[in-house]
Amino acid sequence: MLAVCGRFVSPEERALERVFDLGRRDNPSPFPRRFNVCPTDTIPFLRLPSTSTRLELAVGRWGLVPHWWKEAKAPKASFNARLEEAADKPMWRDAFARARCLIPAEGWYEWQSVERVDPATGEIQKARQPYFIRARDAEVFCFAGVMAYRKNPAGEAQRSCAILTAQAEGALAGIHDRAPVVLPREAYGAWLDRKITDPAKAKALAERRVAPSGFVQWKVRLLVNSAKSDGPELIERLNEDGGDDPTSAG
Repeated sequence: MLAVCGRFVSPEERALERVFDLGRRDNPSPFPRRFNVCPTDTIPFLRLPSTSTRLELAVGRWGLVPHWWKEAKAPKASFNARLEEAADKPMWRDAFARARCLIPAEGWYEWQSVERVDPATGEIQKARQPYFIRARDAEVFCFAGVMAYRKNPAGEAQRSCAILTAQAEGALAGIHDRAPVVLPREAYGAWLDRKITDPAKAKALAERRVAPSGFVQWKVRLLVNSAKSDGPELIERLNEDGGDDPTSAG
């Protein structure tokens, strides 16, 4: 299967300040809304500082680099953490127990494996059909995330994060076998609570994820396949009569 939750739509900074009552940050260049966030990009996430009970908006690399990582190159494919493994695997274990975060989004993309008939040859070809998935109420939501802080070999401070994923259910399972963990708003506080360090309790919180019925999804054009593409046209519904042909996906 294709990688789960490898792209998503991130809200602009001012929207996050309003939605989460953060107050205006002293940032002369607030980050914009982005329609095609990719792994290794710098993204916003929400955390509770150790010295405060007020939400803080931070930014970091999408792709966790554990605090103990010594190599110059970051680990590969560390942008998603499987919920079933997060409590035990060294890559995620410390962050899952002690450094959880919320990663805000307006929606995400998944690619469904499909087959298409080449009209010229009649040959059946494998293809990838992208879908955009958002909350049914179209509001900003949060992925369950884990984060890390370290100093790289050059002595530079680095924050990073990853999105938890779990077995897909309902209509989402028809697109991909896994899905990101989206937390209900009432679970945000507990997820960020630094006093909760028991992995079993953290897993139980993640298992309270929003049900598949809380989302809507539709096919979109292949524009999202290019990491260079960005704009509202990426989330427009595919015109199946004259839209892109998934067999030409890159």
